[in-house]
Amino acid sequence: MGQALGCVQVDQSTVAIAETFGKFDDVLEPGFHCLPWCFGKKSAGILSLRVQQLDVKCETKTKDNVFVNVVASIQYRALADKAQDAFYKLSNTRSQIQSYVFDVIRASVPKLELDAVFEQKNDIARAVEEELEKAMSHYGFEIVQTLIVDIEPDERVKRAMNEINAAARMRVAANEKAEAEKILQIKRAEGDAESKYLAGLGVARQRQAIVDGLRDSVLAFSVNVPGTTSKDVMDMVLVTQYFDTMKEIGASSKSNSVFIPHGPGAVRDVASQIRDGLLQAGQNN
Repeated sequence: MGQALGCVQVDQSTVAIAETFGKFDDVLEPGFHCLPWCFGKKSAGILSLRVQQLDVKCETKTKDNVFVNVVASIQYRALADKAQDAFYKLSNTRSQIQSYVFDVIRASVPKLELDAVFEQKNDIARAVEEELEKAMSHYGFEIVQTLIVDIEPDERVKRAMNEINAAARMRVAANEKAEAEKILQIKRAEGDAESKYLAGLGVARQRQAIVDGLRDSVLAFSVNVPGTTSKDVMDMVLVTQYFDTMKEIGASSKSNSVFIPHGPGAVRDVASQIRDGLLQAGQNN
């Protein structure tokens, strides 16, 4: 009804192209407009000023002969002050943009190896955006943003890349595990050495304490019992310890049979051997 009466409504974020007898006349802003058809005026079409997005999937080959699919996302819009160019100069805007994207990607990616394509995807996107901006500005369009949203190699190449990464990570894990085991062995050896060192100190102190105790006992006995010599006291102490040891061996349920010389002269021999050993230990300390 509005068209029949020569009335046109233009919605927000759009412009209408007005013609007079088939020739461009004016760009109609959002709102209400009268286009009397009797004077040859009409609306040739509506042009959206909203930002639009076009996803372009381009297959190309890298420098190391790997075929990849590069997906570029192009965000663009028509310019209100160049609405005439945007409406009349291009018949298929999306196809034109796609052609430029193909051209730039297929010129850029073959110069790079596969790993470099992933690393320099922002540079590829910038190159596409600059080329599109330079070309599409003549047609009344602005390139808002260009993104490389996906780089997809062949499935076999992806599987091989994953296996390489997995092998590298396993190698690092093996090195870390070996290093941890090395540290454990070093710490274990250090602990064992420290333990043996402390045990040796304990044994040395024990022997020193025994020697000091025997010396004190001999001196005290000599003072309290006149007429006895140090040798007499030492022989008596050693014989007493000898019989105490025999008693402990016999009382222990876990002890095995122990055969030692025993006779009238055995006590004297044992006393002599123990005395010589203790005196030698005392001299060493």
